[in-house]
Amino acid sequence: MPPSDNLQAARVQPKAKYHHGDLREALIAAVHKLVVEQGADAVTLADACRLAGVSTAAPYRHFRDRDEVLAEVTARGYESLRDMAAEAISKHGEGSIEGITAMGQSYVAFAVEQQGLFRLMFGQNSALAEMPLVNETGNRCFDFVIEQVAKFCAVNCVEGDANEIAIKLWTFVHGAASLLIDEKYDRVAGAIDVDELIRSSTGPLLGQK
Repeated sequence: MPPSDNLQAARVQPKAKYHHGDLREALIAAVHKLVVEQGADAVTLADACRLAGVSTAAPYRHFRDRDEVLAEVTARGYESLRDMAAEAISKHGEGSIEGITAMGQSYVAFAVEQQGLFRLMFGQNSALAEMPLVNETGNRCFDFVIEQVAKFCAVNCVEGDANEIAIKLWTFVHGAASLLIDEKYDRVAGAIDVDELIRSSTGPLLGQK
């Protein structure tokens, strides 16, 4: 499933066609579109209202402020990221090195395909980071990684704490994704194959000799 599917499910329609609940989803979809196209820092509720075809007072029927809408977009981003990870695992098997490798590769694919959203999810907005919705969905996403690492360790008799191993994997994959979308690799490594980099590094990071 493309990472933006459940964020774009709500179509932005003219105000005259709204029914109860549509307005909230249309505003979330409009903000998501602006995040993708412009980056979160450039998003304003006024721009989202123009895109959705509603008055500038409309968002306050459902949201306290801009950050609450961004929190919804961020949470759905984590849900999409987890969905991609689950799909990768389903193709290769629970707790398999192939599945965990594919999960890491899907993380990088998400970052490349959804750069504005990825930067929002892992950015420096402290207000978003403190919101329960963002914390809960982010933790569920990472818990899935820990679960797969724990299953791998159990099957392969790998000693060590699954949480610590998962953090090492995430640190590596997140760093690779960030360097790729920031075009930092271009300066030092040219046309590096990040998928292959993840494939060759996952085993050692999981404690395989």
